[in-house]
Amino acid sequence: MAARLKVTQIKSKVSEKQNQRDTLRSLGLKKIGDSVIRPDDSQTRGYVNTVAHLVQVEEID
Repeated sequence: MAARLKVTQIKSKVSEKQNQRDTLRSLGLKKIGDSVIRPDDSQTRGYVNTVAHLVQVEEID
């Protein structure tokens, strides 16, 4: 089974740049405390790197 990532938004997007707000929306995160499970691929890793200061990431088997 492929590895997956649980991405949780832990900080507000209010004072962030537009591209970072768009990245959170692309991940499926709308408000603080929201979590999504995404496949562990290069696209998801790129999204997470863009907003690393706003999210918490856990690896799921």
